Amino acid sequence: MGGTTDTAPGTGRILRVAGPLVEAGEVGGTAMHDLVALGPDGLPGEIVGIRDSVVTVQAYEYTGGLAPGMPVRPLGRPLSAPLGPGLLGGIHDGLLRPLSAAGDWLVPGALDGHADGERVAREFVPLVEEGETVEPGAVLGEIRGVGPLTLRVLVPPGCAGPVRGLVPPGRHDEDAVLATVADTPVRMTGQWPVRTPRPVRARLDSVRPLHTGQRVIDLLFPVALGSTVAVPGGFGTGKTVLLQQIAKWCDADVIVYVGCGERGNEMADLIEEFGALTDPRTGGRLVERTVIVANTSNMPMMAREASIHTGITVAEYFRDMGLDVVVIADSTSRWAEALREFASRTGALPAEEGYPAGLASAVAAFYERAGAVTTLGGHSGSVTVIGAVSPPGGDMAEPVTAHTQRFVRCLWTLDRDLAYARHYPAVSWAGSFSRDAGTLTAGHAAGDDPELPARRARVAGLLAEAGRLADLVDLLGITALPDQERVSVLGGRLVREGLLQQSALSEQDAYSAPEKTAALAEAVLAVVDRCRELVASGVPAARVEEIDFSPVLRAREEAGPHDAETVGRLRATMLDRLREVP
Repeated sequence: MGGTTDTAPGTGRILRVAGPLVEAGEVGGTAMHDLVALGPDGLPGEIVGIRDSVVTVQAYEYTGGLAPGMPVRPLGRPLSAPLGPGLLGGIHDGLLRPLSAAGDWLVPGALDGHADGERVAREFVPLVEEGETVEPGAVLGEIRGVGPLTLRVLVPPGCAGPVRGLVPPGRHDEDAVLATVADTPVRMTGQWPVRTPRPVRARLDSVRPLHTGQRVIDLLFPVALGSTVAVPGGFGTGKTVLLQQIAKWCDADVIVYVGCGERGNEMADLIEEFGALTDPRTGGRLVERTVIVANTSNMPMMAREASIHTGITVAEYFRDMGLDVVVIADSTSRWAEALREFASRTGALPAEEGYPAGLASAVAAFYERAGAVTTLGGHSGSVTVIGAVSPPGGDMAEPVTAHTQRFVRCLWTLDRDLAYARHYPAVSWAGSFSRDAGTLTAGHAAGDDPELPARRARVAGLLAEAGRLADLVDLLGITALPDQERVSVLGGRLVREGLLQQSALSEQDAYSAPEKTAALAEAVLAVVDRCRELVASGVPAARVEEIDFSPVLRAREEAGPHDAETVGRLRATMLDRLREVP
């Protein structure tokens, strides 16, 4: 695309350049959201306004060197993402151009980011016969040898008919035409407009949990596959670490991690960790089933805005194969700031705090693309969206946070006081919620863990009671409380330190399987029950508070990720110690 100076039909001329905003005239055959090539290098830009004969373009690259009079060439298509097997294990910018393949710098104007000769041949195995009639979403064949997953080549939406020109089994180029369906070529790597949701046959109720391996989430604020989550928190509360933990340990098939406007050093650390981490599900490398979209704070502002749509489009591509995909957007606040900056350049009427009036609609449209679905081909797949929100100064009433809370089903609020007390994950049990909890715990009650609803309710009740008493303790001191309430305060501490606290740096406790989480919760609750019995029998609360509770507090570190047996042994040791109290 780059390097052209021709004046093909429809080619216009630049009239004005203001940062990433370019005005051009005499550009023929264009529509809103179409791509154009700017200047002699063909820098990519998207039409965002048309008035009379002047089009307004947002550029996706640095516009230094562009000047009035330079050519503007329409490309006749909207911003689209190349969707194919080369995505897995790759690092891409906001337009889905591979950064790892392009070295330190992308060639200006290169929309696909590939240099000559960089295409990779993949093994394709057809699963249909020549002449067979297929419907949209049907499986034409499989792409094998791409990490731990077997990928499918699907008939594109809106395309049905007999299969013609089917290639034989073997290795084929990523851009190769594998078959023709109703005169439509089906390639191994196809294009899809990033702002258009991929169609599905039906949306399903979310009834299966996404296990994150983080106890405070899986126990108190669970999320269903196909649901939506917001993670608001101020600077230093551990948002990025928590999201990285979920990316590493959750049981989704594919992870799409969108680093939207975050610091470059954090993205570099993430990429290095993912490259070295062993996948607990496959034994290979975790990066082999991960797609990283890295559009850091030093990259063009409008590519940052596009990166959110790019990430969700990639997720829908894998969802249509019948896979469960998690999109982690860190952070949506930086995306909203890009919207605000662009709106100010175009002269749009500002709303709250300078954000565009359509902010709420944009946030809703993003989260609306999540869901558990039946695909066009009849498979079951899901896209779960987890978006970080970075409220300035920790103000949870600012527009991005306030609007996001309206549209998500789960909220994991990170508490500054917990973070400063070095309690991680710093998820506030008072300021968080999960609208999926009722459905998921009811499913567990009828399935593999019938005690989960009662266990969750007891832990939440104990935390609420300890929180209610905390202000009285600060005001009057612990000795002013009745003995049973002193036990409630003690129980809250045991829950926080022995159950909810979890170190991302611990090999034993960075991930907690459901069986370990259940065993720890049962151990803490059993110890609290025994303490209540002691106080009810006449033992002073002060005596109970002096007991060494280290067996139950260190159980999370001594037991491995799946080791419920060690937790049970330490629980028995702790209960034996309590029985010896006179």
